[in-house]
Amino acid sequence: MKIREIVQTALITAVIIILGLIPPLPLGIIPVPIVMQNLGIMLAALILGPKKGTLAILMFLGLALLGLPVLSGGQAGPAVFIGPTGGYLLGWLLTPWVMGYGLNLSFVNRRFQRLTIIWLFGVLFVDVLGALWLWAITPISLIGALATNLAFISGDTLKAIAAYLVADRLRIWDREPTSM
Repeated sequence: MKIREIVQTALITAVIIILGLIPPLPLGIIPVPIVMQNLGIMLAALILGPKKGTLAILMFLGLALLGLPVLSGGQAGPAVFIGPTGGYLLGWLLTPWVMGYGLNLSFVNRRFQRLTIIWLFGVLFVDVLGALWLWAITPISLIGALATNLAFISGDTLKAIAAYLVADRLRIWDREPTSM
């Protein structure tokens, strides 16, 4: 990687950490709060692409795993990765790859198609993985876990739109498709 790419990756990692300073909003119906960091995850995927975006998120999650309080609400440590939020964290790590794949499809070239891909993989994919994990490790039923994730959809949709608008302003669509 070039110095410029290293700096960009580190800056996006910092953006994700900074978004974690915004206090989480607990829902009460499930042990997973509403956070702003998933906006940073979508931005990492869009701005850096699949490889560097995954690296930025991996660095961020590595810091959390080591115990640095970089997750929203100051959460950190291995327990977070095996607790109720573990599936969402896994989804975050996979987001740049699946979003990059979707955006690199030859027919995805219009605004609505791009926004749909961002929403499908930055919101729905992460929420479904999170719900599956939640179902697996808590007494919540699968239907209950999926249904409670509906509370995230409207806010996450707004974050997907914001990520799209930032990417559009940065003209990332004018770049060559990134390889996986």
